[in-house]
Amino acid sequence: MSWSQAVEKTVTGLGYELVDVERSAGGLLRVYIDRVPGHAYPSGEHEFVTVEDCEAVTRQLQYVLEVDNVDYERLEVSSPGLDRPLKRVEDYVRFSGQEVLVTLKLPFQGRKKFQGTLQAAEAVDGAEAGSGWQLIFNDGKVDQVLDFAFDEVREARLVPVLNFKGRRGKGALASEQSAGETDGGQEQ
Repeated sequence: MSWSQAVEKTVTGLGYELVDVERSAGGLLRVYIDRVPGHAYPSGEHEFVTVEDCEAVTRQLQYVLEVDNVDYERLEVSSPGLDRPLKRVEDYVRFSGQEVLVTLKLPFQGRKKFQGTLQAAEAVDGAEAGSGWQLIFNDGKVDQVLDFAFDEVREARLVPVLNFKGRRGKGALASEQSAGETDGGQEQ
């Protein structure tokens, strides 16, 4: 078994998804993991990877890599980040309906990068379901639809959604707005 297969088997065996593995010339082995929706984790019901998740995977990988005599200097296990890469068809299925940035291998109408909502394309003329994808975006004038196949994509990533308002619910935000908004602590 190769080192990459050992890493994948270990990560999936612990109930996580292996998003990516990078190995640098300096001996750094970087492993990106994600939680599998619907799976229960010892560190609790969080949507995202926690420090405890990374520690658990790191401990197990250190053991497995030592047993398999894999040469590396440093091991880093982390989440894929807010701009998670979509590398497999299963990623496209999982994140369908979300905002993504797609870079095509070849330009379409003079550009390669498109940002919009990812959707599975309807199967047409006997095509296999899930073989085509659509990106719905606004070019500044009107909504556009870009049809593409998985193998036409060089890179795809989730578009980060940042919420700096904290963990307040919608009710708190609505009552704040109705009470009068402030800007930087100063009333407008």
